[in-house]
Amino acid sequence: MAGETRLAAAATLWAPLGLLLTLAPHPARGARPHRDYCVLGAGPAGLQMASFLQRAGRDYAVFERAPAPGSFFTRYPRHRKLISINKRFTGKANAEFNLRHDWNSLLSHDPRLLFRHYSRAYFPDAGDMVRYLRDFADLLGLHVLYNTTIAHVTLDKDSRAWNGHYFILTDQKGQAYQCSVLLVATGLSVPNQVDFPGSELVEGYESVSTDPEDFVGQNVLILGHGNSAFETAENILGVTNFVHMLSRSRVRLSWATHYVGDVRAINNGLLDTYQLKSLDGLLESDLTDLAFVKDRQGKFHITLKFFLEEANASQSADSITLPQDDNDNFAMRVAYDRVIRCLGWKFDFSIFNQSLRLSSGSEFGKKYPLIRASYESKGSRGLFILGTASHSVDYRKSAGGFIHGFRYTVRAVHRLLEHRHHSVAWPSTKYPITQLTSSIIRRINEASGLYQMFGVLADIILLNENATAFEYLEEFPVQMLAQLETLTGRKAQHGLFVINMEYGKNFSGPDKDVFFYDRSVGHIEDAWQSNFLHPVLYYYRHLPTEQDVRFRPAHWPLPRPAAIHHVVEDFLTDWTAPVGHILPLRRFLENCLNTDLRSFYAESCFLFSLTRQKLPPFCQLGYLSMQGLASTESLRQHGVDSRLLQDYAAMGQHREGSSQPPGSRGPNSHPLVPGPLVQSLDSNKEEL
Repeated sequence: MAGETRLAAAATLWAPLGLLLTLAPHPARGARPHRDYCVLGAGPAGLQMASFLQRAGRDYAVFERAPAPGSFFTRYPRHRKLISINKRFTGKANAEFNLRHDWNSLLSHDPRLLFRHYSRAYFPDAGDMVRYLRDFADLLGLHVLYNTTIAHVTLDKDSRAWNGHYFILTDQKGQAYQCSVLLVATGLSVPNQVDFPGSELVEGYESVSTDPEDFVGQNVLILGHGNSAFETAENILGVTNFVHMLSRSRVRLSWATHYVGDVRAINNGLLDTYQLKSLDGLLESDLTDLAFVKDRQGKFHITLKFFLEEANASQSADSITLPQDDNDNFAMRVAYDRVIRCLGWKFDFSIFNQSLRLSSGSEFGKKYPLIRASYESKGSRGLFILGTASHSVDYRKSAGGFIHGFRYTVRAVHRLLEHRHHSVAWPSTKYPITQLTSSIIRRINEASGLYQMFGVLADIILLNENATAFEYLEEFPVQMLAQLETLTGRKAQHGLFVINMEYGKNFSGPDKDVFFYDRSVGHIEDAWQSNFLHPVLYYYRHLPTEQDVRFRPAHWPLPRPAAIHHVVEDFLTDWTAPVGHILPLRRFLENCLNTDLRSFYAESCFLFSLTRQKLPPFCQLGYLSMQGLASTESLRQHGVDSRLLQDYAAMGQHREGSSQPPGSRGPNSHPLVPGPLVQSLDSNKEEL
């Protein structure tokens, strides 16, 4: 059935030409098909983008070299256990909230495509991800061209194209495809390797045996301190003599750095055996200073590259100077049976022509493509990097390199494209200003994209003139704030709020004690010192400029605002406490807007109309709109006290024993004011 669906998708792949081509016609070029959007890779990011394009009715194609989606997960992780959380139960029915703790599902409107239906395990098997991605592509009918390896990507300059060029993709059979927009979702697929003498002798994570029996009684050295290294160590700890791990930098634990890409607790059993002195251990050294030599017995010895360079090339490995010859307690003086390289991955630049200018040439630029905070290439307009390969925007800061993060950044890119090419403004919702506090409270307690992509995607509130209403935009790339009007089609002429999620500035890092005694902040006045993830609101009277963003204070995610408010951290991440969370937030908003955002009894609005020059917005929506107001005893008394009404109750007491004359009214039946009356509003009590 799945195969039939994929064949049907392939059959409909070359649909009628889309909007971008219609706007930028070009002469026929033989058999070269054209697509408005070309997506490279049918992994999680590629399929996520395809689902958005499909739902919007756009002209697109996905190119995948394998016969099915998710080919990366058919092989990796090598030991098959994912480290992405599959939390099936949260105690809540809110779907958006539950995505905060579902790190594997892609975004869709089909409830069948939630990952909890594919695995019961908290840390699922990689095979479950393969099944999930296959169903995602099939059930949504995505246009994927399988068994198509794109071997080369280049530019074809054409003045009639919207950006002055088309992207030309050539597959393994020499077939060329032409695209107006190129969306690269190929991930990081090339193993990182360090060039040092003897590096050709080591085994790679991508090919080393995963059978523990192959390591029985051996001394093993693993190069690397990341998750793949610890995953490999965890697999063989019980059968080896010992495992040593060597890397240039110290180990970073995700619970200390709050970065999901650092070492996860599920894999760090070797830290116990190291600190409890059970032979295993961690070492730090720059690999480029070392060399590996192999003796006659096939065992590996570590020496310094300096010693190797001094040695005569004709000397045997057994005669090369070793560090222990000068220092007899050299840490790595033992011989190793196996050396395994687990140094992570980098982007495959090989298929991209240099004219695309994807690499900066720097060390970091060799790992990730060079892109802007909008995920568009700095060197080629119209080329976007999606998924794991886009992680340079928030490397070691947020979750943009992982499914639970990039599913939202992919959606942000799609929204940017919708406005740029199809004049569809960034989705927004308009509310009266009276709903400002409740709208913020709802988002900070439910939104998953805001929660997972903390510091990267932020909610934007655009105020209208006189701050009587506002527009709410969700999950905008915050580093592009200065270009908000251009990128979204929305106007920010009367001030704005930015809602960001942040950890405390001094709470994260490999050298931080994140378990110190008074780590939790509970007092409202100390909210700005909150350590755990918490909402932070920035108020700007005007949209910040490019210069404001570029020269913002050090370690600030945003330019200095006119006012800032930290919602105090909460152990339950439930920011609904009336006094601790809502009241300080509302007062902050009121101070920024110079207005009263409370909700009132209808009778209070009536009283304000008699005593104030300016009514609160809540009352304006009712009283000044000439709606009615039901009479109550309290309102009647207000009218009597203000001498607008006669005190019929008192008059009735003077007529003791006598009945009311015909046509007279009871105390609760008198009109309070002439003309249209103010109707009782929905709220039955004041908000805090």
